[in-house]
Amino acid sequence: MKRYFIPALLLCCGPLAAAPQRIVSINPCLDAILMHVADPAQLSAISHYSQDPRATSVPLAWANRFPITSGTAEEVIARRPTLVLAGPHVAPQTISALQRLNIRLVKLPVPDSIAASKTQIIEVSRLTGHADRGAALNARIDAAIAQSRATRATRHADALILQSGGLTPGPGTLADELLTLAGFRNAARRLTTKPWDVPTLEAIATAPPPLLLTDPTTADRRLNHPVLRSLPRAPFPSRLLQCGGPNIIPALAALKAARA
Repeated sequence: MKRYFIPALLLCCGPLAAAPQRIVSINPCLDAILMHVADPAQLSAISHYSQDPRATSVPLAWANRFPITSGTAEEVIARRPTLVLAGPHVAPQTISALQRLNIRLVKLPVPDSIAASKTQIIEVSRLTGHADRGAALNARIDAAIAQSRATRATRHADALILQSGGLTPGPGTLADELLTLAGFRNAARRLTTKPWDVPTLEAIATAPPPLLLTDPTTADRRLNHPVLRSLPRAPFPSRLLQCGGPNIIPALAALKAARA
C-alpha cells in the first residue's frame, strides 16, 4: 500500500494566496511605490495624474506604458480589477460600486513623515506579493538618509520652500523633516504653525530667509515679486513635495545640492 506524504505547511495553512494580477491604482503617490515593488503585468491601470507632466511623481516613460483612470466607478470597474489601491479620498459612488461587486479596495493615508512613508511602502509591497522589494526600497531610503546626515553641515541654515501660489510646508510635514535632515531650519516655522500655509509677502519681508527653494519650471507672478526677487534661490521641484515614498531619495539629493 502506497503512502503519500503531504507537506505540513499545506495541511495547516491551506494554499498560499496568489499575488493580485489586476491592480488598479487611483493615486499617483501609490503609483510611485508600485513602480518599484509590482510587476508591470500586475498593473491594470494607474492614476491619470501620473501621465500629467505637472503632477506626476513617476517618470513619464514608465507611466505611459499603462492605461489610466480618473478614479470614477465606471473607469475602475472596466479594468476588471482584483485589487484597487487609493488615497484617503475616494468618491462614495466608487466605493459603493466596488463593494457591490466584491472588489477589494484598500485606502492608504498620505504619509507625513519618513517613518510613515516606509510603513506604507511595506504595506503596498505586501499587497502586491513582493514584500522583499519594499524592504529593498526602504534600504535605499535609509542609505540616502545616512548619507544626508553624514554630509550635512554642523551649523543649520534657514530655508523656505515656496511653491506655486505661495504654498509652503510648515511644522509636522515630511518636507519639514527632510529640511532638518539636510541641515536646514525650516523658515516657515517663523511664519506659521500650520502644516501647510500661504504666508503673506509682508510676513516674509519682515524676516526674509537666506534661501528660497522654488520650482524653476513654475511660472508664478508671486515668486517674481520684488520682495522675493532679490533672495537667493535653489531649485526644488514641486513633484518632490507631492509624495513621500521613493521621492524621499531625490528630495534629499536636491536639498543636499542646495545646502552645498
